[in-house]
Amino acid sequence: MEPVTISIAAAAKALGLGRTTIYALIAEGRLDSMKVGSRHLIKTESIRRLIESAE
Repeated sequence: MEPVTISIAAAAKALGLGRTTIYALIAEGRLDSMKVGSRHLIKTESIRRLIESAE
């Protein structure tokens, strides 16, 4: 089963981007995130949408 969310660091590594860029994409609304406790998690579906929109 594929994870529903991944960490900021994992998203940055998967996309080949820096953490600052990931936070910028969240602020722009291009990546969906949720906060659980003190952790920000990125929804994997939003990563898929971001990749598809770049093609």
